[in-house]
Amino acid sequence: MSLSRLNAHLGRWLAVALMLIALPVFAQQSGPSKEPAPDGPAYSTLADLLENEGSRQRLIEELRSLAANQQEESDATEGVSQASNAEQAPGKQDAKDISLARQLAETTSSIAGDLSGQFKNLTGALATLISPADDSLAPRVSMAELSRLALNMALVIVATFAVFFILRGLARPLFNRISHWTRQGDDRSTLLRTSAAVVLAALIDVAVVALAYVGGNLIATFAIGESGALSTQASLFLNAFLIIELIKAAIRVLFASHHEGLRLLPIDAQEAAHWNRWLALLTGFVGYGMLVAVPLTNTNTSLALGHALGLIIMLLAFVYATTFVLKNRLKVRAALESKASNASMGASSLALRVIARSWHLLAIAYFLFILVLSILRPEDALPSVMLATLRTLLIVGIGLLLSGMLTQLIGKRITLSADWRRKMPKLESRLNAYIPTFLKVIRTLILVTVVLLVLDTWGAFDLAAWYATEAGYNTVSKLIDIILILAVAAAIWIVLASLIEHRLNDDSRRGEPTARAKTLLSLFRNALAITLITMTGMIVLAEIGINIGPLIAGAGVLGLAIGFGAQKLVQDIITGVFIQIENAMNTGDVVTVGGITGTAERLSIRSVGIRDLSGTYHIVPFSSVDTVSNYMRGFGNHVGEYGIAYRESIDDAIVQLEHAFEELKASEEHGHKLLEPLSVAGVVALADSSVNIRTVIKTTPGDQWAVGRAYNRLVKKHFDAAGIEIPFPHTTLYFGQDKNGSAPPANLRVMQQDFSIDGSPAGQSTASSAPRSTSETQEHEPAPIPKEHTRPDIDNDENT
Repeated sequence: MSLSRLNAHLGRWLAVALMLIALPVFAQQSGPSKEPAPDGPAYSTLADLLENEGSRQRLIEELRSLAANQQEESDATEGVSQASNAEQAPGKQDAKDISLARQLAETTSSIAGDLSGQFKNLTGALATLISPADDSLAPRVSMAELSRLALNMALVIVATFAVFFILRGLARPLFNRISHWTRQGDDRSTLLRTSAAVVLAALIDVAVVALAYVGGNLIATFAIGESGALSTQASLFLNAFLIIELIKAAIRVLFASHHEGLRLLPIDAQEAAHWNRWLALLTGFVGYGMLVAVPLTNTNTSLALGHALGLIIMLLAFVYATTFVLKNRLKVRAALESKASNASMGASSLALRVIARSWHLLAIAYFLFILVLSILRPEDALPSVMLATLRTLLIVGIGLLLSGMLTQLIGKRITLSADWRRKMPKLESRLNAYIPTFLKVIRTLILVTVVLLVLDTWGAFDLAAWYATEAGYNTVSKLIDIILILAVAAAIWIVLASLIEHRLNDDSRRGEPTARAKTLLSLFRNALAITLITMTGMIVLAEIGINIGPLIAGAGVLGLAIGFGAQKLVQDIITGVFIQIENAMNTGDVVTVGGITGTAERLSIRSVGIRDLSGTYHIVPFSSVDTVSNYMRGFGNHVGEYGIAYRESIDDAIVQLEHAFEELKASEEHGHKLLEPLSVAGVVALADSSVNIRTVIKTTPGDQWAVGRAYNRLVKKHFDAAGIEIPFPHTTLYFGQDKNGSAPPANLRVMQQDFSIDGSPAGQSTASSAPRSTSETQEHEPAPIPKEHTRPDIDNDENT
């Protein structure tokens, strides 16, 4: 069956149900007091029934029929109870299983008994209406009275809806303006503006319903029928109108098909109108049928006919709702899965995917529950269900609103000003890490609260009774305390860590912090983190109810055992603390520690990381450190020793050393690194082959090596320009002397080989120690021994 045909059939059934309001009704007379008349028949009418013998007999028969049905239900329940007891005695099964089976059996028996009894009563009532036994069973009002009551009822309905639609038309411009207002402004305030607008629109909608209800009461009391009296049928209709239209108002809060800016659910206008129309039609059909038509039928004809009418209404509503849900199953599933794929939290994505696959089953179960409840409790089933549904819609709507606000806040990034980012570089990242996490926890708590409130609304869980117990109160209070403790701990960490980073920041008005300050502040930040984590964990455990006394005692014993078993570790920590207190070294200093010289790259409370000149990284524990040599304290000295030959003038050499220093001082690269004039200590050694002169240059800390290299280059340059010899190791070849001072002749062998153009040997001449001719050999006299050694010429090609 198509949806349009089903809507047409349901519309006809609704029309029939509304027509029953005006057919078999009776006029309820009110006394002189202005209070509303009671819901049941007037006492005068009851007296008239008892005076008439036929009516009295009919009443007696109906009461006996009801008593018989009640006795049958009692016997069936007792039989089920006895069977359960018989099964329980020999087998001694689990009490919970027996209780569940008993409940299922009693429920099934009750449903079957109610259906059987209602069918019997309906058959008897229809037979009585078709062929009454006597004239006393004829309608108790005349046709003229019936026409007058029907007309009055129709006028009340028309007048109430007229007032309602007029007020809705007057409020429509307000809705349009509020919807237009929500779509203005930037994205940051969209959700807040939407939330405020939805609340305001809901209040206006509720006010319109309330005013229409008041207007209908005034018209029914003073303008229709007897002046100053409100008939029973009018009172039933107006009460049903108030409840049903409030439920429709809650539905409009979710969908708002005509106002996009007031729609809470993220769907388009066509889908919103589709779902809003279906829910409004279903609510109106069930509401007016069960709250108006069925009570009037029960009062004016018979209970059996009223129960049958209610059962028919609920069955039609169940079929209609189930058909609609199944037709839209895949569409809703696709929308929910798309929402799940865009969810930021894994739990939310999983929950949406589960709901997407099972939402239609939950909806059908809900409608089936209402149907079963209307069978078991036909008198008060629908009012309680409608009130529970209204509360559920309000709770879910408020939960969705708050969750949406938190989701939008979670998705937004906190941006600080440039000044704050310069002073505290990591504050923005910390805020964007901790605040969204805290909001996610709050959103989870809102979800749990919504679930508990919905369960409490439907009677599945008594939230107030649970909270009144000691366990419920302790659970809630401890949960709140834990959240506050974690929030305070996170706030303390953010504030103190940001202050430490502010002190460590180079870009501050106080200037760049010292290396010692950086090291100590880094150590303090780590110690603060460990302390906060430990204390927070202990407090949270104490709030949960875990006794932390044994934990503290165990930690003390463990610390003592570690102290004895890991003495080196304890020594590392104690030595590291005193090294930091005495400011022996800091990160970036060039130090010699444990026989290793290099730059201190990492400094902790237990060890130091040294990078030497070759690039090797060494980790030196403080327990192995006896002496710390720091080359970066206050200033640095370049100590140089320059040797000159014995024949050179010492004063001339010192002058050249000073000239080299002046040139170094005038350079842009190293001039600003010199703290004092050149200090010449003088001759410090008369070495084997040189006279050594020592100089000292005072530089800024850490620059002594670069200044020394530059000065050495300039000294070599100036010594070469002045002709001052810098001795170097060389060898003098001595052939010996006889007593006359003559040296023996040196036997020389000269080998020469010429090569032709193509590279082949052209000829060879060889001189040997054999006797030679005068033309080939010339005897040389021994050369005199010079008084001073001269520097050999490196370009001399002679072979000695």
